[in-house]
Amino acid sequence: MPRDLDTLIASMEPELQPGVYVFASLPHDAVASGAGIVATFREREGLTVVMEESAAQAAGIAPLFRAAWITLTVHSDLNAVGLTAAFARALGEANISCNVLAAAYHDHIFVPVDDAARAMDALSALQRTAGKLSASPRP
Repeated sequence: MPRDLDTLIASMEPELQPGVYVFASLPHDAVASGAGIVATFREREGLTVVMEESAAQAAGIAPLFRAAWITLTVHSDLNAVGLTAAFARALGEANISCNVLAAAYHDHIFVPVDDAARAMDALSALQRTAGKLSASPRP
């Protein structure tokens, strides 16, 4: 499992997941299970869910944010330093907001649905740049 930042970035291989996803907030006592739910997080204000837009619509759940889901397919170490900062900076420079979920094996980036193609371009450019850096000889 790579921890070196150049290696992580050079091998991150962003993959756009099909579909549209939404972030929504449910009451604390809501049961968050079933098809379409990608992630949950319990906050003081309520239960945040990330789910397929069609499932949210079918359940009458109001979206707070519509997103495209990009997975970095590199198996990154949860102790690795700098990967989130690097891709967030690249997306920020492209004026694209991102919401990040780090899971056990991969980082998952949610960007505004209309910015998905530009986000993929920015992440691919970052990966190419790091690949060139990690391939060059070091002093």
